[in-house]
Amino acid sequence: MLVDDHEMVLEGLKALLARFTRRVRVVGQAADAEEAERVVAAFDPDIVLSDVRLRGPYSGLDLCRRLVEADPERKVVLLSAYDDEQYLYQALRAGAAGYLLKWMGGEELLRHVERAAAGETVVDPTMAGRAAASAARLQAGEFWPGAALGLTQRESEVLALMVTGLSNRGIANKLVLGGETVKSHVRSIYRKLEVSDRAGAVAVALREGIFR
Repeated sequence: MLVDDHEMVLEGLKALLARFTRRVRVVGQAADAEEAERVVAAFDPDIVLSDVRLRGPYSGLDLCRRLVEADPERKVVLLSAYDDEQYLYQALRAGAAGYLLKWMGGEELLRHVERAAAGETVVDPTMAGRAAASAARLQAGEFWPGAALGLTQRESEVLALMVTGLSNRGIANKLVLGGETVKSHVRSIYRKLEVSDRAGAVAVALREGIFR
């Protein structure tokens, strides 16, 4: 089954996979984590292919964790537009059977899905080497501030600028990002640091010694 909060993405994935009807069948779809849990309960799919970021209170990582906790044999493969190794690590810690990037073609996507169904852990090839190098750096204690709290490198950069007092617009200009992208990073920071506003995030950053 497919989980994504953008209808265009869902339709695109279905169109990609429709070319391989002898090898795969889409049995259901959902736009958020709560709906996905209901669809999984109803159809018991072999593979759940979910976006990492979903609207609503639960992310794709949360969905993965809940599905795997309910059924340790459940295969969840996470799809993302973000080639950030920290998301990959979070996905694997949540019990995901794989982490793939959205821009791969239909045949490649299906091969990875089939490998995941067979019990392998699948990682996008473009990320595998970088992830290994980052893991080595992490083991050596060389990583970005905030990594220990689950922040991605970009989220750490955003939080550092929040600590300096920059607004979302200021952060967007400084990092050459779109306004909505910055808002998305800020929301993710709040969720990971378990705070509800900017002041709370800054307080955690200072208390934990992430930034001074």
